[in-house]
Amino acid sequence: MLLYLLLTVVTLAYLWIGRRYSYWKQRSVPYVEPRFPFGNLQGLNKRHFGLLAQDVYSKLKGSGSKFGGMFFFVNPVAVILDLDFAKDVFVKDFQYFHDRGVYSNEKVDPITSHLVAMEGIKWKNLRAKLTPTFTSGKMKMMFPTITAVADEFRKCMVNEVDKGGEIEMKEFLARFTTDVIGSCAFGLECNSLADPEAEFRKMGKKALTMSPMGFLRRILSVTFRDLAKFLGVRISDPDVATFFMNVVRSTIEYRERNKVQRNDFMDLLIKLKNVEPIDENTNQLGPLTFNEIVAQAFVFFLAGFETSSTTMCFCLYELAKNQELQDKARRNIDEVLAKYGTMTYEAVHEMRYMENCINESLRKYPPLPNILRNVNKPYTGKNLIPLS
Repeated sequence: MLLYLLLTVVTLAYLWIGRRYSYWKQRSVPYVEPRFPFGNLQGLNKRHFGLLAQDVYSKLKGSGSKFGGMFFFVNPVAVILDLDFAKDVFVKDFQYFHDRGVYSNEKVDPITSHLVAMEGIKWKNLRAKLTPTFTSGKMKMMFPTITAVADEFRKCMVNEVDKGGEIEMKEFLARFTTDVIGSCAFGLECNSLADPEAEFRKMGKKALTMSPMGFLRRILSVTFRDLAKFLGVRISDPDVATFFMNVVRSTIEYRERNKVQRNDFMDLLIKLKNVEPIDENTNQLGPLTFNEIVAQAFVFFLAGFETSSTTMCFCLYELAKNQELQDKARRNIDEVLAKYGTMTYEAVHEMRYMENCINESLRKYPPLPNILRNVNKPYTGKNLIPLS
């Protein structure tokens, strides 16, 4: 009896997987043949996701179609191959595609309830609350904090150069961005530049390190999001979550008790906790909760320190290889500083050639090589995929 039951389960699973993997074929959409269980993500634990997706894109690009098909494990995913179609998704028809399909579980994993992971009305309300914190004026207020850390970075760099030998710039820059984001997001001196084993630096590394069990949980959360949420799967490291929740709690308590105000991201979040923000239609959105503050501060830190340090590292790499471009970038910086006398927010905006260098580095070495979108309501635009 048990054997028959097992055979039935295996047969049904085989038929279900076969049906899933025929999704694009049934719709006459060009696709890359998947292999169970990873679909088109074979080697995910050995190669970067961006390289795997690039391989799929290269195979589909010559099809002449505006999009092709691939599979994340057993889930069909459309790969956009046409620039105009991409513009429709990200700009013209953005209202249909603002969900990213990122797993979150507010109850058991509160630091995942950030803007990147929220969907639907929750995303809309949270976005309306946070939008005022990212104006150019608010960013300008944080500039002195950034320059203070940059000055410390310069001193540490001089000390390292005086010692002779080689400098591992990726790690050095990651410590710099950890101190910048830690100061802007939490108002704390992380001291990562002075101490490579500083707690913030260790937790930043840990947040980006995935254990074998964490890898399996991530697969479950991507492939079967509803089931993962039902089972209470958490994808963040418990130690990392506890650390950031304690940091945010102590920071809020200290600032409110001592009436401390700083021109940083945490200060803006605290204000949203204590007021009733409204949207463009004067609808009350409700104050930020403690868990929402933690989640936004966490993703601000996590998304900021690694992407920024990677971008700077590749930019320095390209400039080191091209002396002529390096000299041109240096002249651009010197000319602007001669005009302003010191490093200011306005001065940085006038460093056009340096900005071009950074943008070109982002083009060649994007720290986030893929952007995912889920359709959140019936789409009646062009380039449609039949539902059945």
